[in-house]
Amino acid sequence: MTHDEPHEEVTGDRMNWLRAGVLGANDGIVSTASLVVGVAGATTDRAQILVAGLAGLFAGAMSMASGEYVSVSSQRDAERALLAKERQELRDMPKEELDELKEIYENKGLDQETAEQVARQLTEHDALAAHAEAELHIDPDELTNPWGAAIASFISFTIGAVLPLAAIALTPTSLRVPVTVVAAIATLALTGFISAKLSGAGKRRAIVRNVVGGLIAMGVTYAIGSLVGQSIG
Repeated sequence: MTHDEPHEEVTGDRMNWLRAGVLGANDGIVSTASLVVGVAGATTDRAQILVAGLAGLFAGAMSMASGEYVSVSSQRDAERALLAKERQELRDMPKEELDELKEIYENKGLDQETAEQVARQLTEHDALAAHAEAELHIDPDELTNPWGAAIASFISFTIGAVLPLAAIALTPTSLRVPVTVVAAIATLALTGFISAKLSGAGKRRAIVRNVVGGLIAMGVTYAIGSLVGQSIG
C-alpha cells in the first residue's frame, strides 16, 4: 500500500505567485508607512496625510503590478525561446540531442548502458519535456504566469499598505507616528518570517533585515518631513 507524500509539490508558477505576494506586501508596508510617517512629520492635518497615503497606495500597487508583469513576461518569453530552440534541435538533430541527453544522465552518475536506456525511453515518451527538464530545468506545462504575478503583487501591496494607513488615520494625533511604526514593525516581522519559510532561509535574519530596513526608511522620511514642515511652517 502506498501513501501520498505529506506535502504538495510547489510548482514554479505557484512559487512565483507566493514570492510576488510576499514582496508586494512587504513593499506596501514599507513604502506606505514611510510615506505617511513622513507626511505626519510635516503636518498634523489628517486629510493631507490620508490623501498622500491613498495616492501612495494606488501608485505603489500599480507600479508593483506593472513591474512584476514586465519582469515575469520577460522570463516567460525567454523560456518560450529556449523551448522553441530545443524543438528545432530535436527536429533537425535528433541523434545529437539523444547523445546529449545520454551524456547528461551519465554525468549524474548512471552507467553508459543505463543512461542510454533512460535517454531513449524518455525521448520516446516526450522528447521535448525530457530535454527541457534535463537541459533547461523548465517544465513546458508550467511556464511562469505574468498575470498571476501582477495580480498577486497588486493585491498584496494593497493589503500591506492598508495597515499603516489605517493606523495613522484612526489614532489620535499624538500617537499617530508611534502606533504606525509599531504596526509596521509587526507586519514586517511577519512578512520576513513568511519569506524565510518559503525560501528555507534563516528566519531570524530575514525578520531582522525586514524590520531594520523598514525602521531606517520610516526614520529617514520622518526626519525629512519634520525638516520640511519646519521650513514652511
